[in-house]
Amino acid sequence: MTPGQRLRQLANLLNASTPLGLLLAVSARTRLRRGPRGLILATGYRWRLPFAAAFTVGNVILYRAAPEQALANPVLLGHEERHSSQYAWCLGLPFLPLYLLAAAWSFWRTGNPGTANVFERHAGLLAGGYPLPGPVARKTRTNTNSPVPGRNEA
Repeated sequence: MTPGQRLRQLANLLNASTPLGLLLAVSARTRLRRGPRGLILATGYRWRLPFAAAFTVGNVILYRAAPEQALANPVLLGHEERHSSQYAWCLGLPFLPLYLLAAAWSFWRTGNPGTANVFERHAGLLAGGYPLPGPVARKTRTNTNSPVPGRNEA
């Protein structure tokens, strides 16, 4: 591990986010194993919430997938690792309400919890399975037989 990864590991241990992640993983009866770069992988998560394929609490990454599938997706692992660093930067548990606020803002602005969420943007939208921001598609009238309001028919 690099010094930065060790610092993140220690910070998330001391700020209680990793212990909370371990408690959640054990309560959900996941399989725990050491992951790369000081991360802990918890696989086989079956609770309904959150809906994501994977999510992070401290240095613990909880996957719905089996261990082999979790390790086979380094892009998603990197995305979740960046969330682990965000826990450290937010001093642990304050990350949770900040993330929820950012997700609500994103949902209000874009219709999904990730596209305008600052935490997801910094972790990588595509890596996390979120759509990139773009122009909002405008609804067009598909029924050409109905008159357009405000327009005179010839």
